[in-house]
Amino acid sequence: MAHPAVLWDKLEGGAVRCRVCRRRCAIAPGKRGFCLTRENRGGELVSLTYGAVAALHVSPIEVKPLFHFLPGSQWLSMGSLGCNFRCPGCQNWELAHARVDANDRSVEMIAPARLVELAIERRCLGLSWTYNEPTLWLEYTIEASRLGRARGLLANYVTNGYITPEALDLLAPVLDAYRVDIKAFDREAYLRLANIADFDGVLDSAERAKKLHRLHVECVTNIVPGINDDDAQLGGLARWIAGTLGHDTPWHVTRFIPHLDLRHLPPTPVATLERAAAIGAQSGLHYVYVGNVTGHPAENTRCHACGSPLVQRWNHTVVRNSITNGQCPHCGAPVPGIWAP
Repeated sequence: MAHPAVLWDKLEGGAVRCRVCRRRCAIAPGKRGFCLTRENRGGELVSLTYGAVAALHVSPIEVKPLFHFLPGSQWLSMGSLGCNFRCPGCQNWELAHARVDANDRSVEMIAPARLVELAIERRCLGLSWTYNEPTLWLEYTIEASRLGRARGLLANYVTNGYITPEALDLLAPVLDAYRVDIKAFDREAYLRLANIADFDGVLDSAERAKKLHRLHVECVTNIVPGINDDDAQLGGLARWIAGTLGHDTPWHVTRFIPHLDLRHLPPTPVATLERAAAIGAQSGLHYVYVGNVTGHPAENTRCHACGSPLVQRWNHTVVRNSITNGQCPHCGAPVPGIWAP
């Protein structure tokens, strides 16, 4: 399972510094970084999860969620173990909070080339790196995505966005879409939700993905009652997305479902999500979606120019898509996104 890591430096006394995520852990010999997936073995950094697949499913792009990127398409979706956050309300905590063990029978070793064959056999449009933080799987995701690209497959990341600039620069040439969580817009709230206080790196990476690497970017904020649901945070974040990533960048405001150490909190009221969506629209965002509320009208896509319905969704399924050649069939306005492979 151990595989030579990329992006690390030697330090004094046999220690190493990992440069894959923005924690930039200094790791003593025989120890692991915060994510528990990278270990210093004799002064060399290795990845402990290369090829270790803990979850594998075929799922629609709407689950990610990515709404302006090939709606209705199916993706081979994979995850491993570990995370560089420790979110107290993590929905995939069994994977993300797990410690990698060489004898762990919960994972299946799948070579990158075999993963590509599985995607083709299952008629998927591409590879989706999700379920836990894919940045920690950097070497594996790059190799599999590179092999997949040679076979006509696309690739997307479902990420917390704490990737370093140098890691993103390695990854971006084999990536097509970058779906990033922006968990809050306040240092204290981010610390409570993700165990990091400085979230500027998340914003910087999203901007780098969009502007430098021209990736398709969509943002998600899970609205947690009493932590990140105030107007100041919602308005600040919406204005940042509109001003930095662009007015056409989709923003998904999703319903919090109680899990793990935040199970004492209530689910997000629908009215709060609707308020967040209204704040997004008032801040200049053309496409704000309400998530985790099946059947809500704000999970559908409407033309930002004329308001006509374009894409109707129900429970992660596209019921109807009337976008034609990337345009609204009613007024002819271009609809931002990628609508055909």
